[in-house]
Order: sequence, then C-alpha cells, then structure tokens
Amino acid sequence: MATITPAMVKELRDKTDAGMMDCKKALTETNGDMNAAVEYLRKSGITKAEKRSDRQTKEGRVYIAAAGNKAVMIEINSETDFVAKNEKFGDYVKEAAQRILAGTSGDGDITEKAQEIEATNLKELSGVIGENMQLRRAVRIEAAGQLGSYIHLGGKIGVVVEVEGELPADVTLESICMHVTAFNPPYICSATVPAEAIAKEKEIDMALLDNDPATAKKPAEMKEKIVMGKINKWYKEVCLVEQPWILDDKTTLGKIAPKLTVKRFVRWEVGK
Repeated sequence: MATITPAMVKELRDKTDAGMMDCKKALTETNGDMNAAVEYLRKSGITKAEKRSDRQTKEGRVYIAAAGNKAVMIEINSETDFVAKNEKFGDYVKEAAQRILAGTSGDGDITEKAQEIEATNLKELSGVIGENMQLRRAVRIEAAGQLGSYIHLGGKIGVVVEVEGELPADVTLESICMHVTAFNPPYICSATVPAEAIAKEKEIDMALLDNDPATAKKPAEMKEKIVMGKINKWYKEVCLVEQPWILDDKTTLGKIAPKLTVKRFVRWEVGK
C-alpha cells in the first residue's frame, strides 16, 4: 500500500480543485496513482452533479464570444448568485462560449449542440463547486453586416446587434447595444411589429374610447384617427429606432442614423 503524503494530496488538489479529504480518499482508493485519482474524482464529481440535477438554477451568467461577423451567446445557470459571481465559474462560462463558437456553424438556436459540447465540462465543474449547473440556451449569429455585442452587470444581461449601413460618428455598435439593454424594445421599427400585435393594441384603444363617456358617441372616423394617434405613440415606446435615444432623449436612433439599418438584435437576461 502506497504512502499518501501531504505533497501528493496538494498536487491532486491543485489539479482538480477538489477538497483535501476528497483528494486523500481518492489517492488512498487508487493506491497513490495520480492519474487514477484524478479519474476517480472526475467520476465522483459527475455522480454528485447528477444527484443535484433536480435543484433549480435561477442565477448564472450570459456571455458572448465573437470573431468577425460571427458570434455565439450562451446562458449558463447556477443555483446561487454567490457561485454566479465566482471567478472560476466566470472563467468557465467564457471558455465554454469560445468552445461553442469554434464547435458550431450556421445561424440560429444551437442550444442542443452547445449542451452536447459542454455536458462533461459542466458536470465536472458542478462536482468541484458543489452546485447544479445548466446550459440553458445558446444562439449563433452569422451576420452579413456588422455585429456589436455588450455584456451588462458582469453577465446579468447580454445583447448582440446586427446592423447594415452607415454609423454616424457619434453612434457606436456598443451604444446601440446599451440602448437595447436599458430599454428592452420588443421590436426594431414599426414595420417589424406583427399585425396581430397592432390589431390587439387597436382593439384595446377602441374599447377604452367606447367605454369613456367623453368619447363613446364620437363618429367612427374620429375614433379611428384617435386610435391611430395612440398607435403611433405606442410605436415610440416599443420600437428601438423610435424610442428616445439612450445618449440624448430628445432624439431617436432613427433620426440620428438615417442611413443605418438594424437587421436584428438578441437580448438575454439571466433567468428570463
């Protein structure tokens, strides 16, 4: 039977970040074989992670890996905010995003493929840290135009924006991402608002007019004009290019960047 020395325990701990007693037990069980002890701990960590898989994961981080006109945004969740802010967890999320960017292709939802790529890595990290962790979602964007990205509050919110056309000197891709982060617009412009959403707003506005004694008896044509005025005001609340601009609320992105087209954006917030 090999003698398990403190130096061996330290070496194994440095390799795996497992606890001291776990390392000593692993070395004892494997008769001091370092490689076998690492494997023992990996298997032990994975088993523990699987037992934790029913715990809720509501915290975590969003991260974006980008290269040229390609970007991947992922959300990885943990059980507690304490772990979400942990440096080891943060480093892992960044490395995972890079691996997923390199290991995928195309444009759109890549959650299933990303989960496949990171399954073993997540279980191992879960075993080391002691919490259930889940890769909740992943998206890949390949842009014909320019891509901008922004991470807010250390990964609580992530935004990717694709644009085409001319950016004025006082408008940056980051500032557009910051605007999306702050205002969370559902749509890009009035032309991108679904017809059913407009119809629902009109229905609500018309019902308000019909139920208000001051407007109930107004002619249908006048009511229609009033409703359209409300819809145009609503566009300024829900459309990116029509909202008050984050850097100057007296104007809009549509006015200060008339030759710029926002093709799409993706905004994720942890747990939402």
